[in-house]
Amino acid sequence: MAQMNVSIPEKLKSWAEARVAGGDYASTSDYVRDLIRRDRETAEHRTWLKAEIEKGLASPTLDQDAFAVIDELIAEGPSRHDAA
Repeated sequence: MAQMNVSIPEKLKSWAEARVAGGDYASTSDYVRDLIRRDRETAEHRTWLKAEIEKGLASPTLDQDAFAVIDELIAEGPSRHDAA
């Protein structure tokens, strides 16, 4: 396993140690590894979300005629159901 040395302010060190003391993590290293894993997952999700947004923005848009057809189908919905 690779090793990193990180300098952090005393308040952050105390916070991490409190998380370990509270039983949430086995060690401060375990806590930092978990934070990095979560950050990686968040970054991957954000990348996926941005790609999906770009796909949506690149997709064709409906013109006003299409909305009129949709409105007609919605309005006819109950009458079509009653006829069946």
